[in-house]
Formats: sequence, structure tokens, C-alpha cells
Amino acid sequence: MPIYEYYCFDCRRRVSVFYRTISAAERTAPVCPQCEGQRLRRLISKVAIVKSEEARLDALADPSMLAGLDEEDPRALGRMMRQMGSELGEDMDDPEFNEVIDRLESGQSPEDIEEAMPDIGGDDLGGGMSGMDL
Repeated sequence: MPIYEYYCFDCRRRVSVFYRTISAAERTAPVCPQCEGQRLRRLISKVAIVKSEEARLDALADPSMLAGLDEEDPRALGRMMRQMGSELGEDMDDPEFNEVIDRLESGQSPEDIEEAMPDIGGDDLGGGMSGMDL
């Protein structure tokens, strides 16, 4: 039972269309479930891979994950933090954490981020980013 994603040019939304069979998807023109428009363009959907917790932890323990990590390069640190969050299967909806990663990936140093965001991490981490062991 495939679910295909489309962009609807009528309501300008990304929509999902469910088909009972692959052959039904091939022979039926898609219709927008929001506005019933028929001007849709098929999109490439994201793929989700289900991993066990053990497999995710094994991926984190893989030494190649740290290959090329320059501790002095904030961009590399940001990429590693984003990849670790992804491997852990964490939903990165924490705006503060995402802002730190975005700042690192833009090249801002941890010290500059801590100065710009003095309340980051709160008192639980000993105050500031210095308690985060970056």
C-alpha cells in the first residue's frame, strides 16, 4: 500500500496520497486530498530506516564517525552533533539546541556562542556551554 507525496499547484501544499495498490497508483491520476485539485507534481519522499537501539549505538561507536573531525573547526563539530542526534533517533525539535548547531555549522566558535547565548543549558550544566564538553 504505497503512499506518495505530491506538491499541489492549486493549494500550494505538500500532500500525501494513499493508494491501495501500486497498480492503482500507476493507472489513477492523483487528486489533492486538501483541495481536490488535479495539478500535482510527484515529490521524492523521505525514507525512514528503523534501527534497533543497539544498531544506533554501534553506529555511534564506529571510529569512522570521528574521522576528519577537527576539534578546532566549529563546522565539523556542528556536523558531528547533528549526525549524533540523527543516529540516536532523537527528534531535534529543541530550538536552543538547533540554534547552537546552526551557529556551529556557520563557523561561529563555541566561545562566541556562549557569549551570545549566556543562558544556554541553564544551571543543570554548570552554566553556559563550558559544561557541555564541546
